[in-house]
Amino acid sequence: MSDIQVIRVATRSQFREFLKFPKTVYREDPNWVPPLLMEMKEKLDRNRHPFFEHAEMDLFLCRRGGTTIGRIAAMIDDNHNAYQKEKTGFFGLFECLDDPEIARALLDAAADWAATRGMERLRGPVNLSLNDECGLLIDGFDSPPVIMMPYNPRYYANLLESCGLTKIKDLFAYAMGKEDRVEPRVGSLVDKVRSENKFTLRKVNLGDIQEEARRIAVIYNEAWSKNWGFVPWTENEMKHMAAGLKKFADPNLVIFAEYKGQSVGFAFGLPNYNEILIRMNGRLFPFGIFKLLLGRKKIKCVRAPVFGVMEAFRNTGLSYLLFDELYRASWARGADWGEMSWMLEDNDAVNRFCLSLGARHYKTYRIYEKPIEGREAGRGNRGEVTA
Repeated sequence: MSDIQVIRVATRSQFREFLKFPKTVYREDPNWVPPLLMEMKEKLDRNRHPFFEHAEMDLFLCRRGGTTIGRIAAMIDDNHNAYQKEKTGFFGLFECLDDPEIARALLDAAADWAATRGMERLRGPVNLSLNDECGLLIDGFDSPPVIMMPYNPRYYANLLESCGLTKIKDLFAYAMGKEDRVEPRVGSLVDKVRSENKFTLRKVNLGDIQEEARRIAVIYNEAWSKNWGFVPWTENEMKHMAAGLKKFADPNLVIFAEYKGQSVGFAFGLPNYNEILIRMNGRLFPFGIFKLLLGRKKIKCVRAPVFGVMEAFRNTGLSYLLFDELYRASWARGADWGEMSWMLEDNDAVNRFCLSLGARHYKTYRIYEKPIEGREAGRGNRGEVTA
């Protein structure tokens, strides 16, 4: 009988253990960026984060002989299942020693949890939704992740696949440097669209951030509505995004396009704070705050995490105009390179768009799934699940 035990996180000490366990996995990995503990606590706070207005979650620890050897989160997002017409349970925040038995116990616990709630498949990793960090890094281990992108040991893919999970979708990240050049036709198109003066470009107004966030949400929800895995932002998620924008965004890197006074597109660049966080060991206080404040202007990468143009204004050159404006602003603030992420592997139009800008595909992330119908709730293949 296995001596592995999986327990549901139910106490403060177990929660602290859940938060600290990744240091065991990444202790010797120079590319790992420790997340800010205060940010992670807020993200997992069911009373504060708007994700939990339409989702439920439990956290699990895996132990052997009293020592923690793995962790996982199991989630159900009612909005996702309603919009996509699915019965999908998700797993995320997966961290594990290089041992298939541990991985199986954790994934069984998440699958059993989802099965008791009527779910038919388990999908992940997502942290906590497809509007957040998601995917397992499978290619591109030679550099740290940029802000709000996941990172994991190389052996995780083998662990998941040994537990019966299979690929459902790959996500691409593209890198673009100052020296990279757009295709000549793109430069000509941007010049043409600028000269026509149909669109007005402006920076975000942080003094009216709630309304600006609403505009972003409206464009995003329309522009992304047909994409695989899409879930609309709610009003409260929009407000939460606005608070984050006010804390971390560079207003020069959030650009709106307007047509006859209506916002019809936006480009959003986020300074790669991971360049600073990698040296802070997950702690903002007492000295991390100074590193963050002093290092902001020295950041050399800008990530474009979200971007949207309303359907009626596609094929007008507006997408190219917005990205041209974003990267002009990025180079002006001292950036050397940018990342565009993430892109669905089968979104041919968007992938061609990235390549035409001179960007190169340099990292790949994978989302996995497996069926869970017919499982006997509460009993995994390995280990013992307790409350």
